[in-house]
Amino acid sequence: MAIYTKKGDKGETGLFGGSRIAKNSLKVNCYGTLDEANASLGIAYSLVKSEELKHIIRTIQQQLFIVGAELASDDQGKNLLEEKVNKENVAWFEQIIDQYEQKLGPIHEFIIPGETTASACLHLSRSMIRRAERLIVKLNGHSSVRSELIQYVNRLSDVLFMLARAEVYFHLLEEVKSKVAEKIKETKSTPAVLTLELACQMAKAAEEKAAAIGIPIVFSVADSGGNTILIHRMEEALLASLDISPNKAYTAVALKMATHELVPLIQPGGELYGVQLSNQNKIVTFGGGYPLKIGQQVVGGIGVSGGSVEEDMTIAVEALKVFNQGE
Repeated sequence: MAIYTKKGDKGETGLFGGSRIAKNSLKVNCYGTLDEANASLGIAYSLVKSEELKHIIRTIQQQLFIVGAELASDDQGKNLLEEKVNKENVAWFEQIIDQYEQKLGPIHEFIIPGETTASACLHLSRSMIRRAERLIVKLNGHSSVRSELIQYVNRLSDVLFMLARAEVYFHLLEEVKSKVAEKIKETKSTPAVLTLELACQMAKAAEEKAAAIGIPIVFSVADSGGNTILIHRMEEALLASLDISPNKAYTAVALKMATHELVPLIQPGGELYGVQLSNQNKIVTFGGGYPLKIGQQVVGGIGVSGGSVEEDMTIAVEALKVFNQGE
């Protein structure tokens, strides 16, 4: 079928049945407005996630072609139409309205469109259908329009109002489900407490990395109160590291940050200038200490000492991977 025929170049269009009328006639405005509403429903259909709503919207779109065809027919064409909307279609609308009204409950104030893009498109479609209804009622004053068609269009705007409400409801429902699932996943994937067994696993990972790069280290773990629960010393590790390593773990817990992040903060004029002189000189301000977090909660800290700052940090990261492996 050709997209352009040139028959409408003079401002007229053909009706089903053979007659021609002006493109700005009331009749054309009626089915043209329904076409606008159908396009808007197409946007809503593409945005809606609920399969239940998508099925209803798609069915309405198909029915609007039937309504549009009747409005785009002259008297002869109307007699040739195989399908027309009827009371069964109106009853289906009423069933949908009753179903969602029972699920969503009554409303006591005006609804401002825009809670979701899809619901806003449904409200836009509803307003277009209302405009089409006004035009069709006006058309009925000039030429007869079946009462079932007028009733169908009237009830359709009510259906779209309920579908817009339902779209917001389903959207919020999915958001809640997603957040609950996220919380469950977070609970399952992160350790409930900092156990000695977990501390030993982290120490093993740190030792393996340290051995791989040839650096003997001391690895320490502190609990949420800054108390040392494990000190793991490799052979030939520096004696000084027996003091530095647990202090790095303590610092990470006490200040809730990695120790290398303190460097700019302790400079003159910095927010934590002088903090290294507090806490009985246990604060370490160079890399190798990291807090252990579950969500935003600090449940402990680790400290690595024995190599350069970069080497200590690299080794500590391997231990962090063990702690976070379930995430």
